[in-house]
Amino acid sequence: MKTNGAAIRALRAARGWSVRHLAHLAEMHPSHLSRLERGLRGASEDALTGIARALDVPRDAITRESP
Repeated sequence: MKTNGAAIRALRAARGWSVRHLAHLAEMHPSHLSRLERGLRGASEDALTGIARALDVPRDAITRESP
């Protein structure tokens, strides 16, 4: 599975949250989250779980199948 940065960004924006706010809730550094959203970095299982939990969505909502 790969991170779907566009989905993370859309879900975050729909809530009116900043990168910093979501990063705080997901217990990660804001620059790491920003890189994930832009597709410049992959996410660990723990990071995906934290982001999904913070956004209150299933992990499938923020991942995509590897090509």
